[in-house]
Amino acid sequence: MIEDTSDSRPELQREIVQFQYQKYIAFFFFIYVGSYLVPVIALMFYLFLIIKPLFLEVDSFIIVLTRLDSLIIFLTIPFILIVFHLSHLFLLGVFTRIAWRFTEKRSPSKDGIIPRNIDSKAADYYHYRSFMIKYGKNAFVKGIFPWLANWFFNFVGACVINRGTTFEESVSNDRHIDVGKNCYIGINSALASHTVEGIFGNIICFKVTAEDNVTLGGFNVVAPGCVLKDNTYLLPMAAATKFNTTKGDNFYYGMPFRRIFKKKLMEYLKVSEEDLKRAEELRVRQVNAKLKSSNKDEINNKEKPN
Repeated sequence: MIEDTSDSRPELQREIVQFQYQKYIAFFFFIYVGSYLVPVIALMFYLFLIIKPLFLEVDSFIIVLTRLDSLIIFLTIPFILIVFHLSHLFLLGVFTRIAWRFTEKRSPSKDGIIPRNIDSKAADYYHYRSFMIKYGKNAFVKGIFPWLANWFFNFVGACVINRGTTFEESVSNDRHIDVGKNCYIGINSALASHTVEGIFGNIICFKVTAEDNVTLGGFNVVAPGCVLKDNTYLLPMAAATKFNTTKGDNFYYGMPFRRIFKKKLMEYLKVSEEDLKRAEELRVRQVNAKLKSSNKDEINNKEKPN
């Protein structure tokens, strides 16, 4: 008698999730048109009421240079364009914040595993937020004022990024991360608070935390749920698996990363022990100087009258 070894369990019923294009289009036009509408209207008034009669319609360029009003218009054109761009960036933050708050009220961001093979409200709003943050991120990070990107992420509520932290360009680092003071996140380094398990697998979403003075040298990946303690240094191409916590005050290398000891560090960087001592002394002086500066700022703020 041949035993039937086939799997007799019922097949899992997978629901086909409908991609709601109209909602993505609505979010995009709300943010895009909202951020441009007022600046464009103001620029059109400025163009037709001021620039055109006082600059564009002037017969001779010599007259532009000799008439005070035309000369002022001519010299202030770059300033006006910068103001237009900054107003667009500010309104971009405002409208993204409004849309972000709307989605957070409907389905708040939180740590957990989001299924993608069934109809899920959490998955829908996770994708909405991932979509709506991209335009603002690229407008700031790839624009002429990239240092304003930290303000954008904090203002929208997508991240918490403290003072003195610098982000280089990356495909990630745009939501559900908490980064301390004076950190440096190198080129193409990802604080990946959300990942997809396989092509159509579940979404793993857990906050990534980097405390003060954390450095990612470049091409690093930090998986969901990781915590990088104070003064953690990741050498280029070091990567962390999910839910790793560093001890801080150490260098890390490899995939998955591991702590690098002094002898290995000296071989890797091709430096002597005296060089490491001088580097550590310099780091301590810099940290102390930053602490003194921050303490002075706090004292001055307290002494200011309300």
